[in-house]
Amino acid sequence: MLGAVEGILLTIATSEAVLGILGNTFIAFVGFMDYTQNKKLSKVAFILTGLAISRICLVWMLITEAYVKILSPQLLSPADVIEHISYAWIVISQLNVWFATNLSIFYFLKIVNFPHYVLFWLKRRVNIVFLFLVGCLLLSLLFSFSVVRKMTKDSKMLYMNTSWQFHLTKRELVNNYVFTNMGVFSFFVIMLTVCLLLIMSLWRHNRQMQLNGSGFRDLNNKVHVKAIKVLLSFIILFILHFMGIAISAVCLLIPECNLLFMFGLTITFIYPCCHSFILILANSRLKQVSVKILKQLKCSEKRNCLRAT
Repeated sequence: MLGAVEGILLTIATSEAVLGILGNTFIAFVGFMDYTQNKKLSKVAFILTGLAISRICLVWMLITEAYVKILSPQLLSPADVIEHISYAWIVISQLNVWFATNLSIFYFLKIVNFPHYVLFWLKRRVNIVFLFLVGCLLLSLLFSFSVVRKMTKDSKMLYMNTSWQFHLTKRELVNNYVFTNMGVFSFFVIMLTVCLLLIMSLWRHNRQMQLNGSGFRDLNNKVHVKAIKVLLSFIILFILHFMGIAISAVCLLIPECNLLFMFGLTITFIYPCCHSFILILANSRLKQVSVKILKQLKCSEKRNCLRAT
């Protein structure tokens, strides 16, 4: 039975999950709508659509697993169920970080203005960079799958007296968790490095514009300032997301601590919920469609009110 604080945290996490699903569904819907109209997707639209779909799957998986763990934890006890959940988690989590990394690299190559020949070479070969990242993703998935396969063979789990009993030491559990998510950590480091370099480039450009006397009157300067804010929020939210996942992983070692699990779940959902709306506001196409939908909803509401009167 959940306590009052645990119930409140679960309600907050569920609300975040619903908002995250709605926001990312909208992004995916706009991507599919553009594809049906133009019969093709731009690189940004493809990355945003893939990121939105992976986030939807991630939110559904996390919130479903959370409710099962709370209401009927015995369903998670069989070893084959744990193995299948681990495979699904590897694919969804790595795709989520992989698309986010691609988005960061795309904006980096599009906006950054470092005078370096390597950067100029990368800008002319964006498709090669994309194929390289696809190869990294496949290698990461194969490595993670092999770790999970070995882990499920070497470990035996029993469910007794409403607590998990592991035939592995805590150190082995932590090592398995780290190796399983090695690809996620690697993509996260790449994404964080790219975002920081991009922020440095945008900050330097902003500084130069101010020294030249243009100030904030330049439209490009305003766009760069907006991009810096979006990137900073993205980094902060993603770090919080990883903190929440780490807290949930710690709960494997403290199985009866539902309060800590709920707290980690609440932090985890901040990223897919908030960042989807940040992307909608920052992307001109998504913002345009959202404003159009809101206007249509207002018009239909007015019509209903007139019919009622």
